[in-house]
Amino acid sequence: MAQSQLARPHARKRGACENIVLDPIREFQVTQPIRVLLAKVGLDGHDRGVKVVARTLRDAGMDVIYTGLHRTPEEVVHAAIQEDVDILGVSLLSGAHMTICPRILNFLKDKGAEDIITVVGGVMPDEDVVALKKLGVREILLQDTPPKQIVETLTQLVAERGPR
Repeated sequence: MAQSQLARPHARKRGACENIVLDPIREFQVTQPIRVLLAKVGLDGHDRGVKVVARTLRDAGMDVIYTGLHRTPEEVVHAAIQEDVDILGVSLLSGAHMTICPRILNFLKDKGAEDIITVVGGVMPDEDVVALKKLGVREILLQDTPPKQIVETLTQLVAERGPR
């Protein structure tokens, strides 16, 4: 084992999300790891999927914070601001997305944190997907979205936003 690995056993491997140029026309590069906060809001206790997503994003080189189960919209927004994340990902399987997402978006606006990209994952009807996007959710990643596409989508959203 190399000496540098012995001195820093906790050092994170650099992932695919650093130093990426998605579009050669754009001058913006993702030079820092993308910071993502993943949250389970409300009474939804199903967390296997969000844990798989968290690991996928981490393995792709992103910094991932998982808030755990049963958080309030206020807690999630506060954590996202405190952690200075690029993306707030909300996983919902309870059917409460049309109640919870507007509250999260309103709290982000009230706190002046609208530059945090909000994405939602889970199970929801097509008409709700359209309604959530109109409210300001940047992307909806349904239960059948492949892990590679999740990584690509989040990377693209940060590149499109540019530096904060």
